[in-house]
Amino acid sequence: MDILLVDDQEISRGTLAEFLDGLLGYNVVQCDDGVKALKEVEKKSFDLVLTDIRMPNMNGLELLERIKNSDKTKHIPVVLFTGFAEIDTAVKALRLGAYDYLLKPININRLNELIDELSNKKPINDKSNQPPIPRIFRKGGIHEVPGIGRIGVFSKAQSEIMQMAYTYSSDRSVPVLIEGETGTGKEIIATIIHHGESFNHNPFISINCSAISPTLFESELFGYEGGSFTGAKSKGMQGKFELANGGTLFLDEVGEMPLDLQPKLLRAIQEKAIFRVGASKKVDLDVRIVAATNRNLVELVEKGLFREDLYHRINTGKINTIPLRIQKEAIAPLAQMIMLEMANKRKKEFRAISPEAVAILESYAWTGNIRELINVIDRVVLLYDAPEIMPSHLDFISKVFTDKSSSGFVLSPESNFVLPENELDLEKLERVIVQKALIKFDGNKTKTADYLKTTRSALRSKL
Repeated sequence: MDILLVDDQEISRGTLAEFLDGLLGYNVVQCDDGVKALKEVEKKSFDLVLTDIRMPNMNGLELLERIKNSDKTKHIPVVLFTGFAEIDTAVKALRLGAYDYLLKPININRLNELIDELSNKKPINDKSNQPPIPRIFRKGGIHEVPGIGRIGVFSKAQSEIMQMAYTYSSDRSVPVLIEGETGTGKEIIATIIHHGESFNHNPFISINCSAISPTLFESELFGYEGGSFTGAKSKGMQGKFELANGGTLFLDEVGEMPLDLQPKLLRAIQEKAIFRVGASKKVDLDVRIVAATNRNLVELVEKGLFREDLYHRINTGKINTIPLRIQKEAIAPLAQMIMLEMANKRKKEFRAISPEAVAILESYAWTGNIRELINVIDRVVLLYDAPEIMPSHLDFISKVFTDKSSSGFVLSPESNFVLPENELDLEKLERVIVQKALIKFDGNKTKTADYLKTTRSALRSKL
């Protein structure tokens, strides 16, 4: 999407452009008054014009009128920014053909919703019958997942995983296995498979296979008849399978399921029916099965800890999540998205992350993946209040990173370290050294440049 952003206030315009371009991945052209904006609109077709009302030379209302009075540009949606005292002006703008207006300070969630609406509308000059591309597949997408909330998709790997999840969601008969490290969003993916492109009112039932006592597992999964064992409810109880009938049963940490219960799960999936504990009457089922694990099920099968036939049954559809440390391009935009949400929630000033702080975030191991990133940013926003997240705000993870890295070799002119056999990525090595030096001096560029025996401008260029 090509967006023209018009605002005479450089700071607010730059912040909004960073959100639209850096975070969401749109192509943004910036102008500081309506006259320049009109020239841009006349020479290029934009998908959206975002403009302030109060500007020198030509204000937002005049720009709106000029755009709507031209056959060449009248199809372009125009959204205006307005202060509380200018509501009458905003109403006038709607009468002149504005798509909508936003109150200052701009609520980024509302802006994102507006862009979503426009993204799913077919352009006037588009004669094709192609359906709109789902927002999740765009570069830098923010997507609303029912029951979960907003998620950010900022890497090719994440986009491919989401696309696969939507593909599997179209066929309820296909069991899906999601494998990946803790904190990589396996339950989010399961929820997307359940809902698909629209809200699914059928039940989504989750059971954590590692959190249930083996003696209670069968009754939790299949339910029981009244009086079937000591302590049983007189009326009996529905199990997770019955509760999920017509919807999805999510078996989280399926690798922890007791071995003696695995044949019963296999039979239930194959026959699409269960027997409650203590019952002789079969209960027919229509349940989609989605399983997840942070363990390698193939290794468990080889060790005799997981049934091979069950593995193949739940592995018809397969998704492998990707650790955050392997998707470095996603770390900064994810952190930015999380920070903006937390700042709005806690009414804090945070609007950006400094390059030095980004370097720290990208250097960190993230063993807890996205869940850990959320916790780190939430802690920063809770403890501090500033326009930017700075390295000093991340002292607690900087120390962890430094401690973990302290056992590495030391580079010095006298070092007799061994070079790799095949190749040495000098650019990558230099990047690591610069990042560690920044951490060492809490983001102070002057001290970092002195330490690296380079100039501050040369360091800034590397950053």
